[in-house]
Amino acid sequence: MLRLHVVSVHIPGATGFGPSVHLSVCFRGTSRRTRVVPEERSPTWNEELVWSLDECPLSPTDTLSLRLQHWDHPLPRGDLGGTTVSLDQLVANPSLPMACRDVLLLDHWDKPTGCTITFRCYYTPCGKAGNATVTPQGWVALLGALETLQSSGRAPVERKEDFQVRVRIIQARQLQGNDIRPVVKVLIGKRHFRTRSQTGNNPYFNEVFCQNFHETPEQLVAQPIRIQVLRSQNLCTKAVIGTFELDIGTVYSAPGRTLSWQWLSLQHPQHHDSHSRGYLQVSLAVRRAGERVQEQEVPSGDEDVKSNLLRPPPCATTLQIRVYCAQDLPQVEPARPCLGVRRGSGKVAVRVSFAGRTLCTRVMLPSANPEWNEVFFFPLRLPPICEEIQLDLLRGSCRSKVLGTATIHLSQIYQDPEELQGGTPGFLPCFGPAFLPLYGPRPDCARDLGVDYRGRVLLEICTSEGTPDERQRDIVAPVDVERAQQQLPPRCQWGLCGVFYSATMVPEGPDLLGFELGIGHDSSATPLSPPVFDGNLYHHLPWHGDKPVVAVTSSWEDNCRRWDTLNLLRTLCRRLERNTAELRRCRGDTAKDVGVKLLWELEQDCKQALAQLEAQPTPLTALDEQLRNSRRLLLRHLWNVAKEAPVKAEKYDWDTLVSGAERWLRRVAALAVEPQAGVPNLVLWLLQGQRRVGCAHVPVTDVTFSPIGPDACGRLCGKMQTIFLGSGTVRAQVRVRLWLCRVCDSGALPQLLEGSLQFHTETYENQTRLLGKWGPWKLLGRPPFSDGMGREGLPPGKIQPPKGWRWEGPWNVELQPREMLDTGSVVCEMLQELNGNQIQRSCSNGTTSDTDTEDTPKEDNPAVALLEPWGSQPSLEQPLPFILCTFPCPSRFQLRCYLFRALDLTPGISKTSIATAAHVSIMDRSQRSRVVRGVLDPLWEQTLLLHPVLLFGNPQGVREDPPAVVVEVFDQAGEGAGVFLGRCVCTPEVWLDLGHREPPWLQPHPLRGPWGPAGDLVAAFELLLEPEDGTLAVLTPPPLRKDVLGIPLGIRPRLQRVALEVLAWGLRGLRGAVREPRLELQWEDQTLSTPVIKDFASNPNFPTTTFLLTLALPEEEQLVPPIRLRVWDRGNRKLEVLVGQGCVRGLGQYRCRTPGLEQPPHQEQPPGPGDTGTGSYTVVSMPDEPLSLLAIFSLWKGLCSHLLTRAWARIAQILLSCLGKKGNGDKDMEEEEEEVDWWSKFYTALEDKGEIPWGTNRDRLKIYGCELEAVPEFQGLQDFCQTFPLHKPGGPPMPGQDPEPVGEFKGLFCIYPLPEEPRVPPSPQHFQQLPPSKPQDCLVRVYIVRAFDLSPCDVTGLSDPYVRVSLGKRTLGQRDQYVPNTLEPVFGRMFEMTATIPLEKDLKVTLLDRDRLPPDQEIGSTSIDLENRLLSNHRAHCGLPTLHHTAGPAAWRDQLCPSRTLELVAVTRGLPTPEFSPDGLAVTFNHRTFLLRHFESGPPTFRHPGPPRERLALHVLNLCPFVPEHLETRSLYNSAQPGLEQGKLQMWVDIFPSNLGPPGPPVNIDPRKAERYELRCVVWNVRDTDLGDTNLLGQRMSDIYVTGWLDGLPEQRQHTDIHYRSQDGHGAFNWRFLFPFEFLAAEKLCVIGRREHVWSLDKTVLKVPPKLILQVWDNDKFKADDLLGVLELDLTKLPYPALTPRLCRGMPWEHRSVPWPWCRTPALAPSSINLFRMRRARGWWPCTMQEDGAQRLSGKLELSLELLTAEEAEERPVGKGREEPNNYPTLPVPRRSKSSFLWLQSPLRLLRYGIRWRYCGWAGLALVAVLLLFLMHIFFPSSMTVKMVDQLRVLHPAGAEHPKMEHPPGRGAMPA
Repeated sequence: MLRLHVVSVHIPGATGFGPSVHLSVCFRGTSRRTRVVPEERSPTWNEELVWSLDECPLSPTDTLSLRLQHWDHPLPRGDLGGTTVSLDQLVANPSLPMACRDVLLLDHWDKPTGCTITFRCYYTPCGKAGNATVTPQGWVALLGALETLQSSGRAPVERKEDFQVRVRIIQARQLQGNDIRPVVKVLIGKRHFRTRSQTGNNPYFNEVFCQNFHETPEQLVAQPIRIQVLRSQNLCTKAVIGTFELDIGTVYSAPGRTLSWQWLSLQHPQHHDSHSRGYLQVSLAVRRAGERVQEQEVPSGDEDVKSNLLRPPPCATTLQIRVYCAQDLPQVEPARPCLGVRRGSGKVAVRVSFAGRTLCTRVMLPSANPEWNEVFFFPLRLPPICEEIQLDLLRGSCRSKVLGTATIHLSQIYQDPEELQGGTPGFLPCFGPAFLPLYGPRPDCARDLGVDYRGRVLLEICTSEGTPDERQRDIVAPVDVERAQQQLPPRCQWGLCGVFYSATMVPEGPDLLGFELGIGHDSSATPLSPPVFDGNLYHHLPWHGDKPVVAVTSSWEDNCRRWDTLNLLRTLCRRLERNTAELRRCRGDTAKDVGVKLLWELEQDCKQALAQLEAQPTPLTALDEQLRNSRRLLLRHLWNVAKEAPVKAEKYDWDTLVSGAERWLRRVAALAVEPQAGVPNLVLWLLQGQRRVGCAHVPVTDVTFSPIGPDACGRLCGKMQTIFLGSGTVRAQVRVRLWLCRVCDSGALPQLLEGSLQFHTETYENQTRLLGKWGPWKLLGRPPFSDGMGREGLPPGKIQPPKGWRWEGPWNVELQPREMLDTGSVVCEMLQELNGNQIQRSCSNGTTSDTDTEDTPKEDNPAVALLEPWGSQPSLEQPLPFILCTFPCPSRFQLRCYLFRALDLTPGISKTSIATAAHVSIMDRSQRSRVVRGVLDPLWEQTLLLHPVLLFGNPQGVREDPPAVVVEVFDQAGEGAGVFLGRCVCTPEVWLDLGHREPPWLQPHPLRGPWGPAGDLVAAFELLLEPEDGTLAVLTPPPLRKDVLGIPLGIRPRLQRVALEVLAWGLRGLRGAVREPRLELQWEDQTLSTPVIKDFASNPNFPTTTFLLTLALPEEEQLVPPIRLRVWDRGNRKLEVLVGQGCVRGLGQYRCRTPGLEQPPHQEQPPGPGDTGTGSYTVVSMPDEPLSLLAIFSLWKGLCSHLLTRAWARIAQILLSCLGKKGNGDKDMEEEEEEVDWWSKFYTALEDKGEIPWGTNRDRLKIYGCELEAVPEFQGLQDFCQTFPLHKPGGPPMPGQDPEPVGEFKGLFCIYPLPEEPRVPPSPQHFQQLPPSKPQDCLVRVYIVRAFDLSPCDVTGLSDPYVRVSLGKRTLGQRDQYVPNTLEPVFGRMFEMTATIPLEKDLKVTLLDRDRLPPDQEIGSTSIDLENRLLSNHRAHCGLPTLHHTAGPAAWRDQLCPSRTLELVAVTRGLPTPEFSPDGLAVTFNHRTFLLRHFESGPPTFRHPGPPRERLALHVLNLCPFVPEHLETRSLYNSAQPGLEQGKLQMWVDIFPSNLGPPGPPVNIDPRKAERYELRCVVWNVRDTDLGDTNLLGQRMSDIYVTGWLDGLPEQRQHTDIHYRSQDGHGAFNWRFLFPFEFLAAEKLCVIGRREHVWSLDKTVLKVPPKLILQVWDNDKFKADDLLGVLELDLTKLPYPALTPRLCRGMPWEHRSVPWPWCRTPALAPSSINLFRMRRARGWWPCTMQEDGAQRLSGKLELSLELLTAEEAEERPVGKGREEPNNYPTLPVPRRSKSSFLWLQSPLRLLRYGIRWRYCGWAGLALVAVLLLFLMHIFFPSSMTVKMVDQLRVLHPAGAEHPKMEHPPGRGAMPA
């Protein structure tokens, strides 16, 4: 496990007004992010990020990439800098943390940004034996656990974990609709939740919903979260106001797995692109078992919605996986030859799994190349949470058997631009079409031996925008199938060649052994040989100078262009990594040379790789094209950087080059991937007779040959490599050279071979021995000739060479050198005697066949023939030729093994000591060290000489690829080889010229045992080349010590005398009937035993507590063994029984200075908790001037810095904030002067967040967001003595399990060096002035304040929590003292009990949910070690207050006064007694004088101050790092879901030893009760409201009335009388509303208690903001009333009213702005007021209405608001409306227009006022005029005649022609 503890960063230009920041850390492609914090100069996280390494241990090449970014700002605009840190220091010493302080951050151009970061790294090695590792020297280790999982025939089962998803609905704003009662529905996974219904467009909910999951992380992140806001009145039709959808993965990937106080923009359910339909504030969190929940800060004030708006989830995409066909499937399962059974294959199918979803193709009939042509659709969110796509090949009608599996990592087919950085573009997931090899277990071998190639599947992956529809699968179109076949590379012939140099550590006989090398289904094997014993422990195959060669020819796709580019990039990475590591170690001029070399090689490598990329033809697949583009851009960038680097500058910063090179290395490594190879890995099998007993895989890209050059070849191509075969247990160690190339390029193979190739064919003649002679008679049914396996064969005359080959010479009889034994002649004679008594045939019986005949076939070009196919498999009569690589003579080497010691060995059985021996093996040589008995950290200090070591080939090649040295450690307690403990593989230093030899350094090598890590081996190895005469040059032999060769002085570590002081305080919590225990401590070869504890039940402390050991230890910390702890108990028996054992590692933290030595001068300061009179002290800054002047200076200093660093808009905001603070200063001072209760300090601390400036005359309460022992500055409260766990004796636990605890040891160690020749023996000097070790009677007061974020236990989503406190045998807390129906209970309870510490030291606080019938369900619990708090030098038993009060709520409660406490601190630290002045205004403490005026600028202004002497002593105590008056926040856990936090509890504990006297009075923390208030709202007038009705004459009018209520109290709804027939939107009411309510002033919330249901037993207490809701309505008699406007007023943030209706223009949430064009800032007048302070307000407020998705002004209300307490309301009673008593003020009847009446009640008034007579008068006059005209027309018709003029005559004069027109006769027309 890798843990990164992020401490803090420093941002020079931060001012506090910028966007929030977070830190993104990437390790191995997996990113973690810290929580988001405000941008400050030095933001602090103290947050831990964890990466699980699983089975892949940390390697020296691993790095951490850290990048500081602005939250919600895209790169590069939001980038503040990054850095890359190498983890090689952690790999070298995992036990010590890697601390980095003030690491400089760089931008994308490698320029410093000025920001720095401080962090610490911790590494915990974990994993199983047999991990797949490739060492830098080229060893390919066994696959281990991964193969074991795959060999089981099914995919690896991912472990399910416990998760909890929490959704908190806080409030909503600007919801669409009028007169709505919104309700929120939440879907988490598959479960629905629903809030209570509220009223208004800005409702407040504050409800929490939780859902537990037991799934894998991949399944969890795909679960949905859907939030809907609906209208509760109309849940059936058109009820949805807006929705917001996201998946849990969005929250899971957020910093801290939390999205706190985020605003969601609600969208229409069908039209997601429409405008917002409102905003909803939520908090989303995912809790994971084992991860600590970070405390989330509540935003202060009314934050802007849009500035904290949660962006929609990332772009939803669809992952399309197309499965076309398969190839090379095993048509017939190979059966065991002994059974002779052959079965046909069943139906096959392919199963695809991704992100918790699994889809399977249809079943196809048995075939070697089935075709499916199906496509699967998977939803995908970017960046992806799930990393792997798993494919399984299934067989059988029920698809129950898994033939093979394959995995595609998304990190290889997808690149995130944020991770690549530097402008390198990313791309969406894509793959193929290409073949994907499948691997699975072979049916003819054990399932745990390994996996083999089982076929391959043609696959294509692409990504499309948008979410998938309902379909999950489809059929691939024939056009796409044809396209996929055309995009495949052409096939060609490939040749695989392997030369086996040695095979050691093989199984013993009698079966013959051989090796099979294959690629795909094509393979070839070496001849079988008998294993030979090396005389010590291991066996090997006697190949000597004739090395077997294996050649395999097969046909695959031509992927050379992909592999060439890949190997070029990997070569670049290897060189860059090597040069970077060398540059990191260099300094001065050497660093310049290495840096120039790094840049020059980087430039050349980039140039070569770019040339190869440019020369490539058109890419075949989309992934090829994307990788090519990204690689070209990155390589061009690196080439330019390397070319233009100013390396010739005199002051070039090489440290910056190191960080830049590490960043370059990470970016290149991200693109050095090639998942589309399509060719399976090379598989090497160990054959034991007819069985396969071991397996190893070699990636095909590591051994490929390229004609371009050596940089384009695989890193292991043609190079010697050591391969370990086996699973868990090493079955063989093979040194082999491998090549893979196209057959057309095989002409370069002879240049890479070091020996000469020979091709042989052999046959065996079977003979019997008769009368001392061998002959072919009486074979007893045996054939006369046979092959190497004993099967019948042909005689030499009938064996024909292959076609195209010829025999080189005649057949000859020879004794095979590979079967000769190089042991003594006695062994040879014994074997020959055995051969004479049995038939001479094959080598399977382990005998020597002296009648082996062979001949050598010859071919003109053996190198080409080696890789060309030799035709079909010959019959049994024609044996297959084998190939040998012959070397003339070997090189002789000597291996020197310097074994110093083993550290921290883990025995496999219940043992306290073992007899250990180390077996060292190299090639065919091995030796055993001496046996060291009795310790788990054996010290051998021995040199082993292994001579001669015969190595064939060029000695220079041995130097480049040295053979592996295997060291195995055994427990030799019994007979035989012993019990295997651990194994390590080491690399020797090779020296060909002894004149330049340098002594090696002892290094720790990790041991791997059967159960995982098994300790370390401290050793060094060197391989020396012998001269030709066979003797080494003049070289000092190792010294001879006690009949063994010791380690020379130049290699042996330097020792120093050290003293170990032990503080053995006591034993705790021992299980079982322990009566008389004792502690045994062992370090190196020294053993210390404490006296026996006579009566463990009455006093578990040791009678003697300090001890001293002196011994010699190495100066290097990594070579020092750990301290072993063992606890023995005698009990009733005379024999002692081992009760528990422990181990103390990381001893560097216990090193201290030698007592009595002169210390360097230091600044005198008040002492720290662990300081003595001669020790160092904690530096505390002290004010030298009056604090008032400092406060003024700091204010102006901060103002000036802002003026110089920020823009004008920021300047205006700073000035306005200062003005606001100045205006409210007087009120704050008045509140500070008021003595209230303890809750005043609590709420003040919540508002100030613990940052209260000096000089404030009020008590300070420190609220810690974690447990008190988790605060870093308090050292876990284990500064006096630490707690060391004791575990059950026995072997290590199984992987994934923790050792079983059996108790604890409390003590401390101190290690310091001693003079070489001390005159007198040292005595313990560090542990002085110890407290009494006898048990102490104490009074314990436990204060339980409140709990929050609790997990619900009832079906209602709430709980009924109550507290139960347990200490020893006493338990306090009753069921009836519960808080009903809440998840955030406020207890305010104090529990007082007596206890004897340490007999009763563990305090347990449990929260339970009260049910109607017991037993009650446990919510969570926490435990506190009271002994640590009592013994801690940080004085944690009672927190120090800030001020000294003699009486009142904050009276001094400790047993000793401050001056007496200061004297006691001086005595326990060995300091002089403090001297006070007679008046108590000065004190001299620790050689420094303190004055009271340094701390107080004037006389105390608080009540009940103590005397000056005590106040000054308290101020001095507060300068020391003592625990202040505090409140700790503890996490709650329960046993049902271990590791999953169930909530938090805020509390503190006071401990008072009885021997110090009686304590002070307890603190009263009874919960505050809500105060009763009465709000009096007078509605005077309404203006400019909408006119909602139309009268009979078409006139607009409204019947206006106003209703009002307090939010959460709809039953108090009141309304005014009706102002009828308002035609101008004006209304007069003079109506009073009375709203009584209860209010908590500290929380600024109204308290409402009501029963949710009729059957509810308890009231549910709701806390809502005090909000007054007023609505203006239009009254209708025959239909529903119409809403005309809404006004919502928060009484704590009341908008300032307008003085006149004309000035009432803006919305209540809009602030008036200053009309400055360059700055949009609020007006100088405060934007809101607090009615609870002002008590009265009168003016005009605007009403609004929702219309077309926006709000508009719909009216104005004139109101008078008055807030009175309950007592004031009783003194000044008033009536509702205008009822009596009508006072304060007296409300007259409103003066309304005469037309305001109800027409049903006054029909006659309707004739007068309902008709507008002004308009009717004009209508009457018009009617009279028309009537007169009509009468005149009737009675005087002649007077109405008018002579008409002919218009034609006017238009046409006389004589002019004009058309004739006929005029119809009519009235008034005269004839012409």
